[in-house]
Amino acid sequence: MSKPLPPLLFVDDERNMRLSFEAVMKEEGYIADCVESAEEAIERLQNNEYFMVITDARLGGMSGYDLLRKIRQQRPNLPVLIITAYATPKLAVEAIKAGAFDYLAKPFEPEALLHAIHRCAERYRLLQENASLKAKAGEVYGLDRIIGESPKMRELRELISTVAPTDATVLILGESGTGKELIAGAIHALSRRSAKAYVRINCAAIPETLLESELFGHERGAFTGAVRQKIGRVEEADGGTIFLDEIGDMSRPLQAKLLRFLEDGTFTRVGGNQEHRVDVRLVAATNRDIIAAIQEGVFREDLFHRLNVVQFRPPPLRERGEDIVLLAEHFLRQFSASMNKPIRGLSEEAKERLLSHTWPGNVRELRNVMERAVILETSEEIQPESLPDFELETRLRSAEPASTRRYSLPEQLEAYERTLIRRALKRHRGNLERAADELRVSKKQIEKRIQSLKIDVPNFENAASRP
Repeated sequence: MSKPLPPLLFVDDERNMRLSFEAVMKEEGYIADCVESAEEAIERLQNNEYFMVITDARLGGMSGYDLLRKIRQQRPNLPVLIITAYATPKLAVEAIKAGAFDYLAKPFEPEALLHAIHRCAERYRLLQENASLKAKAGEVYGLDRIIGESPKMRELRELISTVAPTDATVLILGESGTGKELIAGAIHALSRRSAKAYVRINCAAIPETLLESELFGHERGAFTGAVRQKIGRVEEADGGTIFLDEIGDMSRPLQAKLLRFLEDGTFTRVGGNQEHRVDVRLVAATNRDIIAAIQEGVFREDLFHRLNVVQFRPPPLRERGEDIVLLAEHFLRQFSASMNKPIRGLSEEAKERLLSHTWPGNVRELRNVMERAVILETSEEIQPESLPDFELETRLRSAEPASTRRYSLPEQLEAYERTLIRRALKRHRGNLERAADELRVSKKQIEKRIQSLKIDVPNFENAASRP
């Protein structure tokens, strides 16, 4: 499904001209945003996308020629058509030299105006298609980008090769920085949908109030600021794949709508009644403990089961052994080439330091470490002095989920106890007495365990002192 045209902006200080123009454009299938002054047009251009501007040369206040010059400064690729009742060859030449796309003298044939509009519309579509193809060319996904020779990584690549050609819904669970987006991209690239759109949405990066509109679109007037219809990302992905990252942060009401969409591919835009249908493959990912989220009531169990047709669990970097060195050398080659530095490898001491670190930030952290090392290194090999001491990074280990660490039995018991205390404190807003009552221990005992387990509760200090 091709993306619809944005509106065109029409500027004329005669009200009847604006009304008749808007009516004609509606008949031709275009949306016209009509304003009466150049000043108002400039304001609209700051907040909206248009495929062209049509302006009368003479306006109250700033002229159409002044508006043309402003647009050339701010939006040099936006076509501007000048209309005037005082046409002369000299003015026409000046307008074209100033950057006007075309110049029409009143009275003009409607066909001449429509022809110019059609040309601009086709130009916009071609530019968008070209940009889309360039973006796809720059986002090369495949199994070769999933680097690693550890048994878990080999199994992961085999599973991708098996699942990608199907239309199965996929759920990717793993810590932040483990390569969930690479897996999703490889699944799309190896699928029969690879020639169609691959749309990505980070659910945690979009405000909850806007996420539904972003996904499913909205109708004009659906809410304040909805001045025109907007198609959603699921429509953009029709025939292709949509990747919902951080789906664990989606609100429960929107989860219900997503569940319905997964059942049969139907949805309604925000503020609309018409049902739409698309053919989309969905890949979802989260770094949250999804089972804990279900138990705490923040994630729907039925949605989990609907998403969990095929599950991928990329291993954390600390469980991948020598893959750490393989990845470090891969990033070293990338950054050495981009910075034009003749660094040929890692010293043995540097390898030992990398292998001894626990990598709470996983592959993303390793990439940043290697970028820093290439910047700082002055010899032909990365030395340990060019690597961080990892003191701050190691402290992040205390925040990891227990299920991803190799604990002994006492360590596992401590981790479980730490989780119970944290949840009780959260439920009671840091009130130690109430948390202790829930856990059936004394306030003194819970204070002792908080200190012993090094539970960081800075946000609860004031609340804990209240009765």
